[in-house]
Amino acid sequence: MSAVEERLAALGLTVPDVVPPVAAYVPAVRAGDLVFTSGQLPMVEGRLPATGKVGADVGAQEAAAHAATCALNAIAAIKAQVGDLDRVTRVVKVVGFVASDPSFTGQPGVVNGASELLGVAFGDAGRHARSAVGVAALPLDATVEVEVVVSLSVEQAEEPDEA
Repeated sequence: MSAVEERLAALGLTVPDVVPPVAAYVPAVRAGDLVFTSGQLPMVEGRLPATGKVGADVGAQEAAAHAATCALNAIAAIKAQVGDLDRVTRVVKVVGFVASDPSFTGQPGVVNGASELLGVAFGDAGRHARSAVGVAALPLDATVEVEVVVSLSVEQAEEPDEA
């Protein structure tokens, strides 16, 4: 078990299976020393915990928990690309999309759910640049969607030679 997974286990969390794509894309792509995740929805065992607009149908605190679930799903996609999560040297960028009621302006607080989970999971390496964006709608009427970009050390970024 990686140190990242041990820190998550201390919160009572485990890295889930990778959420299957809902359209024509892959959950994550590795390019050199970077891994880019696709937007991750707050799926738990194949289902969304809630749907609708934050600020109307879902409260900001509940949506922040959804953002944390998105981050956990992103960690799963990253693990599928690199194997050992301890190979991640930095969370570089997080982009969070919040399906928002037109009057809702608390997107940064919602996306904090993802940022805080990444901070716990990766420690100082989990501090990142970020955008939090309000949108009219998300796939499957999800409340939140989160993308993550991480870097690997140069030595660890090298792909194994094929035999």
